[in-house]
Amino acid sequence: MSGKIPISVLIPAKNEQANLPACLNSLEPADEIFLVDSQSSDRTVEIAESYGAQVVQFHFNGYWPKKKNWSLENLPFRNEWVLIVDCDERITPDLWEEMAEAIQNSEYNGYYLNRRVFFLGKWIRYGGKYPDWNLRLFRHRLGRYENLGTEGVPNTGDNEVHEHVVLPAQVGYLKNDMIHEDFRDIYHWIERHNRYSNWEARVYYNLLSGKQQSDSIGADFFGDAVQRKRFLKLIWVRLPGKPLLRFIWFYIIKLGLLDGRAGLIYARLLSQYEYQIGVKLYELRRFGGQLNVAVGDEKTTATQKEPSQ
Repeated sequence: MSGKIPISVLIPAKNEQANLPACLNSLEPADEIFLVDSQSSDRTVEIAESYGAQVVQFHFNGYWPKKKNWSLENLPFRNEWVLIVDCDERITPDLWEEMAEAIQNSEYNGYYLNRRVFFLGKWIRYGGKYPDWNLRLFRHRLGRYENLGTEGVPNTGDNEVHEHVVLPAQVGYLKNDMIHEDFRDIYHWIERHNRYSNWEARVYYNLLSGKQQSDSIGADFFGDAVQRKRFLKLIWVRLPGKPLLRFIWFYIIKLGLLDGRAGLIYARLLSQYEYQIGVKLYELRRFGGQLNVAVGDEKTTATQKEPSQ
């Protein structure tokens, strides 16, 4: 593979000095790299600039848009195709070669990439974690992340995590995997999923309250993989005993036990994560979706608000 591939890479980041060097090393074939930072206090910016990445600071207004949509709207990409890569992800040489060929095919406007997730140094091959398809490569003018009605939910971060890209066109699937491995410790996994559970609880609350956003991907059992997953989520949110069910599904039914000790730990953590979501959902329903949340020395009420213009 000679020369640079005409793809612009977007990396959302905050305090990622542990993961960033391996990520940036894997992105060497890219024609252009933007790292969109949220005022990191570690060496994230220094490392990114040393690899030639363009660093842009993002200041979240607390509502909308979050980091990836803001970047897609505002960054001066010089290429038609954008690749979204998190700091704990790596793009392999085989995948680069496949992407270089794929973007020459005008039949599609986007491509799903399959993530190979590593946990405690082991590939989590079972438990339903593989394949793990994510729409990450697309024509940047056409794709935006959906709005699931979670604006203003506190302590969820400023970056889209579980939202999906809405792309009004057919998409393809690439065969080579991208690597997902966080080099930070379990503390960071738990801290991150504590934030994620706030977001998940609000999404569940919106589902139960019928507050589906018009610009989100709908639920349809006969639709694509994301629409089927949304349909199943409508059922899942109403089931009792979800923490135990999630453990059984991951560890036994989907054979997570074959991933050894790492699989057992992962299954137990996912069960705890589901319990956190359930408790926070109960809290939201108990108080009608309005929570008193400590911010510094003040108290604010966390509700669904319209973003400021």
